[in-house]
Amino acid sequence: MTNKQQSTLENDLVLIHFEDVPMVFARVETIVADHKKEWYQVKLLVLAVPLQVVTWILKEEYINGGEFTMEGKRVRMERVVCPEDPLPATAAPTIPSGKSPSKRKSTGSGQVISFPKKAPK
Repeated sequence: MTNKQQSTLENDLVLIHFEDVPMVFARVETIVADHKKEWYQVKLLVLAVPLQVVTWILKEEYINGGEFTMEGKRVRMERVVCPEDPLPATAAPTIPSGKSPSKRKSTGSGQVISFPKKAPK
């Protein structure tokens, strides 16, 4: 994350911290105004097995990373941003010049399974 915190929006991925421990990832499904002024209903798809949908009623500052409490326990949502630096590159397979990758001979013991052709309707 950069020093400048961006707002968390619908479809963003967040990491939920519970008592300062990262616990679970979730995707923000919707953010809609609550009937209480300056509060929002935030629908989250919790990315765990099994999937779970929860709706939390939060202020904007909490949606954007501020700490809040639930039943006396500290909770925080941190927006997840893909790192700008690419992952370490792996060496690409070397293809002899003049040969197409599709014409290379397999060195493994893999098996090709053909699917039957679907009859026209």
